[in-house]
Amino acid sequence: MKTNRRSFFKKSGTGLTALAAAPLLTTSKSSLEKLVKPPRKITYDLGMAGYTFVKFSLDDALKMTQRVGIHHFCIKDFHLPMDSTDKEIAEFHKKCKAHDIEGYAVGPIYMKTEEEVNRAFDYAKRVGVRMIVGIPTYELLPLVDEKVKEYDFQVAIHNHGPGDKLYPTPEVIYDKVKDLDRRIGMCHDVGHTKRYGKDPVAQILKYGERTYDMHIKDVTEATSKGSSCEMGRGVLDLPAVFEAIAKTGYSGKCSIEYEKDNTDNLAGIAESVGYYNAIQDMM
Repeated sequence: MKTNRRSFFKKSGTGLTALAAAPLLTTSKSSLEKLVKPPRKITYDLGMAGYTFVKFSLDDALKMTQRVGIHHFCIKDFHLPMDSTDKEIAEFHKKCKAHDIEGYAVGPIYMKTEEEVNRAFDYAKRVGVRMIVGIPTYELLPLVDEKVKEYDFQVAIHNHGPGDKLYPTPEVIYDKVKDLDRRIGMCHDVGHTKRYGKDPVAQILKYGERTYDMHIKDVTEATSKGSSCEMGRGVLDLPAVFEAIAKTGYSGKCSIEYEKDNTDNLAGIAESVGYYNAIQDMM
């Protein structure tokens, strides 16, 4: 059953009330220990997917990311072009550092030719990251397999839900990469999984061992018509999503990708970050 915003806060509020009342009901230490669960360890970090700021300059993107308290950024090539010079890359990192932000991966990058695969790996190396979020064609997967061994990088293949003829779901990605080098896995976009009609929680639990990056969002419908919305306002059971992520021991980034109101999206991003933080506090 989906946990919507109202029921989520109602449940968390009820739980806090019960815990506050517990000392009045009993003074037994052992009874209290049974009532209060130890907090579960969060092994992943909140990040920001660069595509969130497709309509903004790098400076504005970094300012907004800093304002909502996020310190990890997946780099898109419209903020740092793939043909950037070493000087331009150094300036990019200088700007990130000034906002207490680290670029942790590049992408998504589409790879339709051998030249584009080579270019993507060279770009990641020059940028100084060890992960490419990418979409290589099936025919290029053997070359990608060779490249991850050569560079010792991870490649996280991104699913895009309905309309994606290559990788609509994590299940499809896993079937294509399961026999390849383990450094090739997936970037699981839970919103696109929901739009495809799949259960993101089940996919997280089943394919967690090959999940190296995550894009987190809520969507308005569990159909191809579904679109991005503020976390907690859509159809995803996000508390269950984050509980499943924790169960897998995932230690990568959960990057918010907020595509709504993309010319004026700070309020929606901030609301989503607040909802995420409330989930983590409850858990």
